[in-house]
Amino acid sequence: MLLPKKTKYRKVRIGKNEGNATRGNYIAFGDYGLQAQSNERITSRQIESARQAMTRYIKRGGKIWIRIFPHTPVTKKPQDVKMGSGKGNPEYFAAKVKAGTVMFEMKGVTEEVAREAMRLAGHKLPVKTKFIKREEA
Repeated sequence: MLLPKKTKYRKVRIGKNEGNATRGNYIAFGDYGLQAQSNERITSRQIESARQAMTRYIKRGGKIWIRIFPHTPVTKKPQDVKMGSGKGNPEYFAAKVKAGTVMFEMKGVTEEVAREAMRLAGHKLPVKTKFIKREEA
């Protein structure tokens, strides 16, 4: 699972996750990509699950890039705790993903294989996704 080696602060405020991505919204490494169509927090477990689904489908062919990283700690209070008494403890790490962000990239496989692998990965994620290809310039 992906998680940061070290964070500056143990807990962070929630903040907003609105608008479209202006960075990371193009294919940089591979030939095919999986692009988010909505804004959402994606946990490190979901990223790992999607990666496993893609890797299993393409077997030993091709290369996969993960373009998102879960930097943000998400806190949760224990069950049956009264209101107040501060913020909960960090439970997991999440990546804030905006609409248009390319989350995964793939190279070295045919388009049909890449499309199916990305479809399987998309089912593991809480966002609507879109399969995209590199534009030949």
